[in-house]
Amino acid sequence: MEDARKALDELIQQRGCNYSSISRLLGRNAAYIQQYIRRGSPRQLDEQDRSVLARFFGVDEKILGAPERRSGPVVELVHVPVLDVEASAGHGALAEMESKCAQFGFDEKWLRRLTASKATSLSIIAVHGDSMEPTLHDGDEVMVDLNDGQSRLRDGIYVLRMDDMLSVKRVAIEPQGKRVSVLSDNPAYPSWRGLEKRTINIVGRVLWFGRALR
Repeated sequence: MEDARKALDELIQQRGCNYSSISRLLGRNAAYIQQYIRRGSPRQLDEQDRSVLARFFGVDEKILGAPERRSGPVVELVHVPVLDVEASAGHGALAEMESKCAQFGFDEKWLRRLTASKATSLSIIAVHGDSMEPTLHDGDEVMVDLNDGQSRLRDGIYVLRMDDMLSVKRVAIEPQGKRVSVLSDNPAYPSWRGLEKRTINIVGRVLWFGRALR
C-alpha cells in the first residue's frame, strides 16, 4: 500500500492540487487524504474513493492499490469543476478568483435527470454566510448551471453578480411577470422587491447542493 500512497501523492503534485481539495472531491473531511498519505490511515482507500480518484487523474485503479478487477458495468462520470470562489449568502463575496481547484465526478445518467445542460456549463462553488438558512448553510457547495440564467428566469435559487460581488439568493417572479423579488430565506437579512428583470445580473441557477455532516 506504500506504493499506492506514493503514487497518489505524486499525482496530486503533478496536477497542482492539494490534499484538502482532493478530500473535498471525495466528499470527505479536509484532512482525509493527508492522513491516508502521511499517516497510513485508512490503510487502504475505499473502493468508491479509489474509483473517483482514478477517473479524476486518468489512471488505472491498480496504481492506487486496487486488486484485479472483475468485469462489470462501467459507470460514466461527468466531471464538474469546483471553482475557487464563494457565493455569499450574507453580504457578498468578491468574485476575483474563479480558477478551478478541483472537480466532482457525477454519474452521467443521474446528472441528465438534473439538467440537460452540458458539463461545460456547470460549476460548483462554496456558499459563504447564513442569509439563505435554513435552505443553504455556510460551507455548503452548490452546483450552478451557467446556461440557465436571465433568458429563462423563473422562481428558484440563483447566483447573482452585484457590483463584482457574488450572492446566492432566491428569485421570485411577481404576479404580473414583469418584476421580480430577490429574497433572503433568513428573515434577519434584507430582501428586495419590485425589481425590473433587466436590473439583476444572473450568473446561473442553483441545481443541487452538497453538505458535510457535522
